Amino acid sequence: MRLIPLFPAALAVFLTSAACSEAQSDETTAAGTSTTEQAGKSKKKKKKDSLESRMIDAAVPGLRRVGRLDGVSESSGLALGPQAGSYFTFGDNGNVATLYQIDGTGSVTSKVDVGAKNKDWESLTRDPQGNYFIGDCGNNNSDRRDLRLLRLNPANPQQIGTISFTYPDQNEFPPKKKQRNFDCEATLWHEGKVWLFTKDPQEQTSNVYTVSDQPGTHTATRAGSIAIPGQVTDAALSPSGRRLVLLGRGELFILDGSSWADILKATPRQVDLQGAGQTEGAEFKDENTLVISTEEGNLYEFTMP
Repeated sequence: MRLIPLFPAALAVFLTSAACSEAQSDETTAAGTSTTEQAGKSKKKKKKDSLESRMIDAAVPGLRRVGRLDGVSESSGLALGPQAGSYFTFGDNGNVATLYQIDGTGSVTSKVDVGAKNKDWESLTRDPQGNYFIGDCGNNNSDRRDLRLLRLNPANPQQIGTISFTYPDQNEFPPKKKQRNFDCEATLWHEGKVWLFTKDPQEQTSNVYTVSDQPGTHTATRAGSIAIPGQVTDAALSPSGRRLVLLGRGELFILDGSSWADILKATPRQVDLQGAGQTEGAEFKDENTLVISTEEGNLYEFTMP
């Protein structure tokens, strides 16, 4: 009988506890979405991502999505990072002047704030000493007079060496539309030089130039051209030095040779990457595996044929 007067109080405590538990399980986020709703959306997103991945895997043999670049807006370049299995990337024009170090799944592990403006960053390459070269040479209208490569070491990103350059065969800014082939979104350090591969809006020819890897004002040297039926957005050389890949938007061009000179003369093999998105960054993981990033934020691995 003495327990009866205590029952309402105990019941009140129980109901309060249950209400709090229910409130916590359906807590509203700052965006106005409950955690329950978020979980549902997360499951739907995973299902959608999984379905998309399977569709791409089926459509493009050898291509599989390995992760997302959730912390990087409009990835537009890719290069090996200082640690094994890591990479550097960045957002293109209009984004902050930051290099993002990512792992093999696209997760951002660190950030490097660069002491230079991102006018139109489009490519990234590095030399064996760990110097990185940011290609601030995006030039869609072929009218820029301030083309440059930014040389830096991520350990001291405020100390920038500027490699300013001009093309030896450009006299008009801009030239006529059919001659506007001075937009460079693909660079590659090789044998003491930075190689430039242009992006032809006519989708016929990628012109090849070289420029010094030392800071200063330079005139690039024309090294030839490659018949590419697409728009080149990045370049990567395999560890053996016997395979050059020129990435396009939703396509890939592979050039093989026993020497660099032979590679530049080779007939490209074209691989269709339809469905992968706007492919903008490429780097070799190993001799037979290419890592590809897209502006939409996907990270892929492609097993070379």
